[in-house]
Amino acid sequence: MCVSLLGCGGDGDSASGTSAPGLPSETLSTVGELGRQIFLDPSLSASGKMSCATCHDPSAGHAAPGSGSGNIGTPDGGTQLDVQGFRKAPSLRYLRFAPAFNFDAEGTPNGGFMRDGRFGSLAEQASKPFFEPHEMALADSAALAAKARVAPWAAAFRAQFGEAVFDDPARALDRIAYALAEYQKEDPDFARFDSKYDAFLAGKTKLSDSEMRGLALFNDPRKGNCAACHPASTPANAPGPLFTDFSYDNLGVPRNPKIRANADANRFDLGLCGPFRADLTGRTDLCGAFKVPTLRNVALGGPYFHNGRFETLKEALRFYVRRDTNPEEWYPRLPDGSIDKFDDLPAAWKGNVNTTEAPYNRKPGDAPALNDAEIDDLIAFLNTLNDGWQQK
Repeated sequence: MCVSLLGCGGDGDSASGTSAPGLPSETLSTVGELGRQIFLDPSLSASGKMSCATCHDPSAGHAAPGSGSGNIGTPDGGTQLDVQGFRKAPSLRYLRFAPAFNFDAEGTPNGGFMRDGRFGSLAEQASKPFFEPHEMALADSAALAAKARVAPWAAAFRAQFGEAVFDDPARALDRIAYALAEYQKEDPDFARFDSKYDAFLAGKTKLSDSEMRGLALFNDPRKGNCAACHPASTPANAPGPLFTDFSYDNLGVPRNPKIRANADANRFDLGLCGPFRADLTGRTDLCGAFKVPTLRNVALGGPYFHNGRFETLKEALRFYVRRDTNPEEWYPRLPDGSIDKFDDLPAAWKGNVNTTEAPYNRKPGDAPALNDAEIDDLIAFLNTLNDGWQQK
């Protein structure tokens, strides 16, 4: 999908030394290498201290680092690095395989980029953080072009896209976003498919007893039922499982008091129907739904969920299976003593929360779908999804 100012083709777009789009490449094209340098360049922010890699750290699976980042997984941005974000920065890995946002034949939302799917391509997504007040906080494309003009990679950029590229801020933005997208498509680090689970599928290793039990729980529709949204099967457009179906779900994640904007009791993040996405505000049935992320590298560290509410993977999994059996563990009590379940949603949209699929189909007094030992086995399996596994 192409959008205004963010072309998918045109002059300067031909690249040598790359494989077909969407497949890992062992080398970067000239454009991909420019994208790599742009990705790592903090000078393109108003503060001069924030790059794309600040929120998408390679050591954290190209997601937000979990420590020293405001405890919600979004490093503070802005001109003085003192403006907190609102959502945990998601991983960029395996994102090249995502489809553009669409509604399927049954009217179910799917695909897109960002947690609410509001961007239609890698390039469009890459262009927006430059101008977000809580991220790189540049005033406009002219400010970006001015900074890019004096960047270490500027000469190579002009050689690729034309000597006058920085004289036209809209074109400069277009080409910068294009280069960032090509980097993510070409660099094999963004889609390595070299986890222990990949080796297991290839018959090169065995899973431990705990990992095998975790895999069974992951797939069992009566237990973890994780595969319902995070399928472990290989899709047609990728060389291995993506562990996401790119669908959207409303899990009723508790409100996170560490998000300073949440001090306003009337402020809610409703995912598909706003506040950052504006075209689906009338679809109130979608309020509170967020895109299902890949589970590859999920065990590298938290915090977890769109609002960074849970710091550890075990805590996040305990929420999954005890949300409905023990809601008092996750939600505050109202003055009358009742539990304010799904407290990060307005009362009108609490009915949108998924309460029908396992493990969310239980009631207080029921046994959780998984006990602590089973959760530990599930975590053991999720650790097999980390990139860079090596046979010991």
